Amino acid sequence: MHLFIWLAMALVMAMPARAELVIEITRGIENPIKIAVVPFRVKSAGAFDVDLARLIEANLERSGQFRRVRRDTMLSLPGPDDQIFYRDWRAVDSEYTVVGSVERDDQGLLVRYGLHDVYGEKLVFPIERLTESSDSLRDIGHYISDRIYEALTGIKGIFSTRLLYVSAERRSEKDQTFKLILSDADGGRPQTIFQSSEPILSPAWSPDGSRVAYMSYRGKRAGIYVQTLASGEVQKVTEFPGLNSAPSFSPDGRKLVMTLSRDGNPEVYVANLRTGELDRITNHFSIDTEASWAPDGRSILFTSSRGGKPQLYMINLADKTVKRVTFDGDYNSNGAFTPDGESIVFVHRTNERFHIAHMNLKTREIRILTETDLDESPSVAPNGTMLIYATSDEEKGLLGLVSMDGRVRVRLPSVSESVREPAWSPFFN
Repeated sequence: MHLFIWLAMALVMAMPARAELVIEITRGIENPIKIAVVPFRVKSAGAFDVDLARLIEANLERSGQFRRVRRDTMLSLPGPDDQIFYRDWRAVDSEYTVVGSVERDDQGLLVRYGLHDVYGEKLVFPIERLTESSDSLRDIGHYISDRIYEALTGIKGIFSTRLLYVSAERRSEKDQTFKLILSDADGGRPQTIFQSSEPILSPAWSPDGSRVAYMSYRGKRAGIYVQTLASGEVQKVTEFPGLNSAPSFSPDGRKLVMTLSRDGNPEVYVANLRTGELDRITNHFSIDTEASWAPDGRSILFTSSRGGKPQLYMINLADKTVKRVTFDGDYNSNGAFTPDGESIVFVHRTNERFHIAHMNLKTREIRILTETDLDESPSVAPNGTMLIYATSDEEKGLLGLVSMDGRVRVRLPSVSESVREPAWSPFFN
């Protein structure tokens, strides 16, 4: 459950057909790194279904930190073994140039690439040789994007991570299909991992990225389930009468925090996924919901109306002491920690508009990150540089990305469907 738990416990957006995402960059930084990604030289017969250069430059541009050099301005198209005439790249205002080649043989794919510093007139790192199976060209493109991003920014790239989100097709009031979709970080390769005629809410990743938790109606009533991605195996965690919602994994992946109203009032509980044992964390007559673990596992952030309005609170798991975290404004909910545990992101209401905000837990400084209305469900990228959130445009749900300083904004509207409930994966080993 997200901001609408306080307005209507079961609000679901109406949505039509495919849920493939389209990238639309709305704002970047003022002085992005200018980079030329030369078309990769094809050294074998047959076409490839992925243009590696296009994929890499799109990834880098989507971060907001880079601006691509257009292909039609390039004075030459060198490969990884060719001499680089750096003056040609300075002439088109490129700071860095990526060159590469791709070929297919009986063993699969062979990709070679290099990153050149145009003004330093040298390779940033040696030409790298990648050999992979024939179905992993997209994975190679994301890996190369991560390598380039980290080499030039000093921050680990997130292009090889994945997204979860929910879409639905509504044909009539009684005929609708909800889908839990897994995709690349750029929206590519969407695949449905669970489908239902009933709502799917609050997808969450396990820390190692092997499992996902969500709320749905697999039985006669709402329940919380954990699904293993590799096998499709599903574990029912709870299916109590009343509310079963907002699951979130502990940092070690062994427990799940959630909201249950089994005792008549929405409270925060922790379930041991191995034993099934339940531990009630909060005990208050107000609504306590939307809990998420601190990265160190010692405390839990949650939303509560115990002060009269929805605000964020933190409970110490050792002694169960509760302290209020947010005081600015009369509505703050759906909080999540940044990976370093030093800040939180959450839904903040300003002038009757719901935005995503960031707050440093030490300084208490709040920064409004989004400008759209009805923003909800913030989920932070594993490197802490960006977050994904849900919003709406002309009654259609869409997803947006925003950097932690609010300077980079990207919209990911679906081609034809409304999409909600995003969750950004952890890094994969």
